[in-house]
Amino acid sequence: MGDTLYIVMPAYNEGENIEETVKNWYPVLALGSEDSRLVIADSGSSDNTHEVLENLQKEYDKLVILSDTGKQHGPKVIALYKYASERADYVFQTDSDGQTDPAEFKAFWDLRGSYDAVIGNRVVRGDGKSRKMVENTVCLLLRIIFGVKVEDANAPFRLIRCSMLSKYLDRFDPDYNLPNIMLVVFFSHYKEKITFREISFKARQKGTNSIDIKKIVKIGIKAVGDFRRFKKTL
Repeated sequence: MGDTLYIVMPAYNEGENIEETVKNWYPVLALGSEDSRLVIADSGSSDNTHEVLENLQKEYDKLVILSDTGKQHGPKVIALYKYASERADYVFQTDSDGQTDPAEFKAFWDLRGSYDAVIGNRVVRGDGKSRKMVENTVCLLLRIIFGVKVEDANAPFRLIRCSMLSKYLDRFDPDYNLPNIMLVVFFSHYKEKITFREISFKARQKGTNSIDIKKIVKIGIKAVGDFRRFKKTL
């Protein structure tokens, strides 16, 4: 029967990207079992994202919409992981803005028997040097605070075995904003079987990113305090 795969994506005001993203990623479900699904969390969008998704469901019967999650990216990711971990063997998280390439997924899928998590590494980033600098700073902080060395802490391209993921989801408050970063910390600290694989990462083609550098700095300041609190629990 094969392994059940849930591809999950948070969405917020992605009306200009969401149709193409669904059409590009939907065929990837064929690598999993018949019970595999594409699950998109759209809550709080003020554009036509939700309307587009509902129309797409008429054509794509394995498309699921979660509309009762928090508005921000982190809470959506947590909700998606919990939803998938209760139903699937593997969950793959990416974003709905079209910056990742579905053609690179199969190489990750082929490694699932050897690792509990296969995580993308954005060596070259099409979204600008400032974003790369932020990522490098995050990785440095994780090394200083937690003593873990990771190649890319927050890449939205990660395949995770649900049985392993479930061990860590209860550590997050539902509104925590940086679950992907802390999951990489947990996986590394507790010596889970993970690997990083280089991926491409395109510039945003359409729409406007809801998180600018000013917001990133604000999130980063709060994150340092959160990291120190998590450190005490390890």
